[in-house]
Amino acid sequence: MSSNFNRRNFLKTASLGAATVAMRPFSSIADEKNPESAAMRRFRTLGLKYEQDNEFYSMFRFSPAEGLGLEEGVSRRDPTGVIKVGDLYYVWYTRPPSGQPVVGVEKSTDTLRAYPWDLADLWYATSPDGKNWTEKGLAVARGPKGSFDSRCVYTPDILVANGRYYLFYQASSDDPQARRWDFAGNVVIGMSWANSPDGPWTRFPESILERGPEGEFDHEHVHDPTLIVREGKYWLYYKGTPGGPTRRDKKWGVPIAWGVAFADKPEGPYVKSKLNPVICGGHECIVWPYRKGVCALLVQGPEKYSLQFAEDGLNFMPKAHGLDVPRAAGVYRVGNFTDTNKMPGQGITWGLYHASGRIGPNSWNYLMRFDCDLSLERGERIRKHAQKQ
Repeated sequence: MSSNFNRRNFLKTASLGAATVAMRPFSSIADEKNPESAAMRRFRTLGLKYEQDNEFYSMFRFSPAEGLGLEEGVSRRDPTGVIKVGDLYYVWYTRPPSGQPVVGVEKSTDTLRAYPWDLADLWYATSPDGKNWTEKGLAVARGPKGSFDSRCVYTPDILVANGRYYLFYQASSDDPQARRWDFAGNVVIGMSWANSPDGPWTRFPESILERGPEGEFDHEHVHDPTLIVREGKYWLYYKGTPGGPTRRDKKWGVPIAWGVAFADKPEGPYVKSKLNPVICGGHECIVWPYRKGVCALLVQGPEKYSLQFAEDGLNFMPKAHGLDVPRAAGVYRVGNFTDTNKMPGQGITWGLYHASGRIGPNSWNYLMRFDCDLSLERGERIRKHAQKQ
C-alpha cells in the first residue's frame, strides 16, 4: 500500500466492501494525466454494478399475511425462517400475553410487560400457500421460575436436522436485579426440539450460547439466533451487544454487531469464531445460503439497507445498497438445511416479517409477507447475460 494510505481512506473503502483497494484523495485524482472522478473510480475499481446487472439486488414487495395481521391486544413478531413439511408451510414467532400494553421497565412486574416482547412465549402457524395462515397455538413456553428462560422466550429460528425440528431463541431470566435494558446481562440463547413441527417440544435445560467475557463485543447480550449448515457443521449466527450506558464501549465502538458460532451437532457445544464480530450493525440476523456462500440483509448500522455476501460465511462485503428491506424477517429458504458443500444455496424469493400498527392508544406488532427475487435461478441468468457482453 502507498505511504499516503490512511485510516480515513481505508474506512471509505471498507464501507464499500473492498478493503484491499485504497481510495485516493480528490486532489490526486484531479492531477492524474487521465482525470477520473471519485465516483467513476469506485465504479471501475470496486466492481460496482447497476441494478439490472447485480444478482444481489432486488425490489421487495410487501403484502398481508392473512390470519396473522393487525389485531387489537395481540402482538406477533420476530418470525422464524419458513419451512415446508408435506403440504403445509410452518412459521414460529414471538407472542406475549394478549391485551397487555407495554408499561416500561419501572412499572413492569411479573405480569406487566416492560417491552413489546416481554413475558413472551413462542407460538406457531401453518399455511397451504404462504399467504393465508392459521394460528395453531403455543409451541414453546417460558421456563420454570428461576431458570435462564423464565421471563421471556422470543426471537426464534427453526432448524431441521437428523429427522428432528429444533427451535433456537433468545431467553431472559426473571432476576429482578437484571431488569435494565431488555433485562440486560442475562439474555442468552436457548433451544427446544421435537420430532414433529407440531410438537410436543422438549426444552433443553441449559442455554446453548452464553455471553462473552467482559471486553468482547457480545459481553452484554447474545440474541437473534439463525442457523445454516456449512462444511459439515451447524453455523449459528447471532447478534451481540457489548454493553455500557449507551450499549457500546470504547473498544468496539458499535452498539450492535453479528457473530457466528459452530457446532458438530445441533445441540452443541457451539464455539464462537475468532473473527467475531463478522458484521458491524445489522440488528436482526437475516442470513441464508447462496451459491457456496452466505447472504446477509442489514437493517441497521453503518451499512444499513444493504445486502452483503461472504463466500466463506465470515468475511462479508456489501453487494447491493439502498434496499427497502423487511425488518425482523424470516425467509423461506429452499434447501436451507442442506450443506452448501453438497448443494449450492438456492437463494430466497419470499418470507415473513413483523410490522407495527396502532389500534386505539396502543401499538401492536403483526406479521406480513414480503416477496423478492434473490434466487439462484435469477443469478445464473444475470451471470450468463454478462458473459455474452
